[in-house]
Amino acid sequence: MPIKRERWINRPAFVFAAIGSAAGLGNAWRFPYIAYQNGGGAFLIPFFIALFTAGIPLLILEYGLGQKMQAGAPGALGRIKKSWEGLGWWAVFIGFVIMSYYAVIMAWTWNYIYASLSVAWEGRVLEFFYRDVLNSTDGPLQLGPISVPVLIGLLLTWFLIWLILRRGVKFLGKVVLITVPLPIILLLILGVRAVTLPGSMEGLTYYLQPDFRALLDYNVWVAAYSQVFFTLSVGFGVMIAYASYLPRKSDINNNAIITALADAGISFLAGFVVFGTLGYMAGAQNVDVGQVVEEGIGLAFIAYPEAISLLPFGAAFFGFIFFFTLLTLGIDSAFSLAESVITGLDDKFKLSRPIWVTLVCTFGFLVGLIFSTGAGLWWLDIVDHFVNNFGLAAVGLLECLLIGWVYRAEKMRNYVNPVSDVKLGKWWDIMIKYVTPLILGISIILTLSERLMVPYRDYPAISLLLGGWMVVLLLIPVALIFARKKASRPGFLQPPQ
Repeated sequence: MPIKRERWINRPAFVFAAIGSAAGLGNAWRFPYIAYQNGGGAFLIPFFIALFTAGIPLLILEYGLGQKMQAGAPGALGRIKKSWEGLGWWAVFIGFVIMSYYAVIMAWTWNYIYASLSVAWEGRVLEFFYRDVLNSTDGPLQLGPISVPVLIGLLLTWFLIWLILRRGVKFLGKVVLITVPLPIILLLILGVRAVTLPGSMEGLTYYLQPDFRALLDYNVWVAAYSQVFFTLSVGFGVMIAYASYLPRKSDINNNAIITALADAGISFLAGFVVFGTLGYMAGAQNVDVGQVVEEGIGLAFIAYPEAISLLPFGAAFFGFIFFFTLLTLGIDSAFSLAESVITGLDDKFKLSRPIWVTLVCTFGFLVGLIFSTGAGLWWLDIVDHFVNNFGLAAVGLLECLLIGWVYRAEKMRNYVNPVSDVKLGKWWDIMIKYVTPLILGISIILTLSERLMVPYRDYPAISLLLGGWMVVLLLIPVALIFARKKASRPGFLQPPQ
């Protein structure tokens, strides 16, 4: 018989943990920038269509799969069909790669929290980020030494993850009841400050002004679906693992809807914080808002610190609040990424949970060292692009095809409906069988064709091969090796009664 599983302390603990996993560092800068880049306020239309036609259906699929099979991704898929276990391991290992560089971004955040006490970046934002924190080289092939500030932050991050996860999901459930509401409260504080700054309305207009012509561009729709897939933590086994610790009669559909809407709301709120502040920054520098908007990491670690240093008062306080918000947003996602790996290993192999936690955290730290070198930023960017656009998208596509067509979407719907307050209709079957895989397939094909024609950001071909294609593809044989290994846990592939 399968081993008896731990349980969340209550339903709010699970929901908060799921929201914490979905709402991460990317919410604070990627969503606002993607919205601005793809039609401003008009982007909300394809975004919410994507949320309801693909994001929520796929989230329900993973919740239902984890709860029904009472196992992490490898065990849950393997209990349906033994040959599917490899897909579960592929998802878990993709999550591990993301976890290894995600912890490094959190290490940067620790450094900015400390630096905010004296606004140490004031007057030299670029120099502070690229030299003081990263000790950055000129490209991925110039590895350079490990940055000591990043190394210290990385140790601190992994120690915190180890400290929390070794005590199990019951303790994690208590932690997320604090760490999930906290960044929302902090974002509200920052939001109030942002919209009361001179020039903030120009920034918000820049963020939200609809450009409905953008809706005719298929790239905007692909961007919306991509944002939804990646922000909800679907595709790397996290939500399957979290749902496996739910009692068999727990609500599935309601929990998925709450998680998705909360994540979208946090992203939307972050947009007010970011662009309200950038509007003030543009006025202070007498430039257009578009000239101070930076993409991705640049927005969080360059543009926003510069905006903070321009504040007439309270720069240290609001700098601390902003980066502490990033830290609290990131830590819950880090917990979930690590938990996905630990759950998969603990389900199959007979070692105590504290040992698995220690091994995963140690190995994650060691892999993260490559992203702590002077070339770490460039390798992080390459790995992130390929793992997200090809690895996660491929796992999501295969999940939909296997559950929708082989296991049958109707069978999963008939399982989740009796335990849920909100009932799914046949529309859910259509989304899982046709719409979601079609969008994911188009996204993979378009990105693949673009990458074959134009190298990603003109990085050297060897770095794209090693940090991009090989990372994604080599995870497949590793996953198959783990799938073929004999389980030492009794009942690993035995479906629960």
